[in-house]
Amino acid sequence: MNHASLSCFLLIFIVAFNSINPSSAKSQTSSVEKILEWRNSNDDNGSQEHAKVPLSGHMLLASLLCFVASSISSAGGIGGGGLFIPILTIVASLDLKTASSLSAFMVTGGSIANVFCNLLCTTSTRFGGKSLIDYDIALLSEPCMLLGVSIGVICNLVFPEWLITLLFAIFLTWSTSKTCINGVLFWKAESEEISKKGFEGVENGDNAADEEGQRLVQENKQENEEGLKSLEPLLAAEENRKFGIPWLKLGVLLLVWFCFFFLYLLRGNKYGQSIIPMEACGVGYWILSSVQVPLAIGFTAWIVLRKEGPCLSRSGQPNKMIFPVMALLAGMLGGVFGIGGGMLISPLLIQVGVPPEVTAATCSFMVFFSSTMSALQYVMLGMEHIETAVTLAIICFIASLLGLLVVHRAIKKYGRPSLIVFSVSLVMALSIVLMTSFGAMDIWKDYKSGKYMGFKHPC
Repeated sequence: MNHASLSCFLLIFIVAFNSINPSSAKSQTSSVEKILEWRNSNDDNGSQEHAKVPLSGHMLLASLLCFVASSISSAGGIGGGGLFIPILTIVASLDLKTASSLSAFMVTGGSIANVFCNLLCTTSTRFGGKSLIDYDIALLSEPCMLLGVSIGVICNLVFPEWLITLLFAIFLTWSTSKTCINGVLFWKAESEEISKKGFEGVENGDNAADEEGQRLVQENKQENEEGLKSLEPLLAAEENRKFGIPWLKLGVLLLVWFCFFFLYLLRGNKYGQSIIPMEACGVGYWILSSVQVPLAIGFTAWIVLRKEGPCLSRSGQPNKMIFPVMALLAGMLGGVFGIGGGMLISPLLIQVGVPPEVTAATCSFMVFFSSTMSALQYVMLGMEHIETAVTLAIICFIASLLGLLVVHRAIKKYGRPSLIVFSVSLVMALSIVLMTSFGAMDIWKDYKSGKYMGFKHPC
């Protein structure tokens, strides 16, 4: 992780230095250029058939790697787009546009598996037998996250590539280090709890102490269940539930989703692709884009003020407004970096004290809404190779189910929810290695070719 970030900084420093001293650029070693030649050959092969995604050995290998990436990402409740896009561009030699559209479907497939398990199958005795999804956090976060993604996409069009890569390296390095530290703290706390309850025999595989350890596990679960009965929800609302699903909150989330999706369809993209005739980047385009601001503010204000809830600053709980602010930040950075917001908001939720199991389930729930919106937009705007996208989505669906099964069994057996935190850290570290390294190489290629590297017009 640190080596990847360091390489990114070094390459950017070399670019800046060479701009001052051009003669030094000619004396650079050819190692980076050889790697760039290999990448350019892959880009040429991919761009020739970007409308088609041929079934080849490279594509099969990329599918296998995406299967592994999806199983790891699902454990942390994040989409995995930060891994899918580099794998598809590097291994399968696809262009970035095709890789991004396929990644949206793959994230959707994985998130469907997560939501299915968390809605219908997974409850936690540690949290009173309730669903692990915190619908209140999702309600408070989703409108601002969707707004942040739109703002971030515009920034992505304006910012130069070197600035995006630099911001990505700085933020994800900081976020990964904080997540790793939190994971270590969770692990130590779990070890202390196991030690207090006499779990040494269970953890060390001591058969003689196994029966006694299992009894203590059950006692600990009962204590947690009783202790958590006193906790109030973020938004105090009495709702009729069936199968543990709060239908009113789910309906509000769907309303938010449909409002933003309909707005995106009306607006279209900067190339004028829309369901109604509209000038590309014209007045109507920007008016519809700006409507997202009052829409997100209105939904968030209504959700916060619709009923008087408990003071969330009590008992160490965070204030309500921290969730929309974090979601807006995560959405903006996700739009700038071209990845989903799940990888970015998950460490923030862990940082404010949300339990790892709840963080993973809630993030996957929010990723489901954002990824399905992206996938449907690609389809409505004329996306090709849909069969390949659906196939990869099914692969990620199966991989996510497998990953969830393994992690949940491990948590149940060893009592280690910190495994989720370490899973998030692993995905983020791999994303840093892949995206910053090849992003830095693209910067070097642009510099060597004399391409403009300043700020650009959004249209």
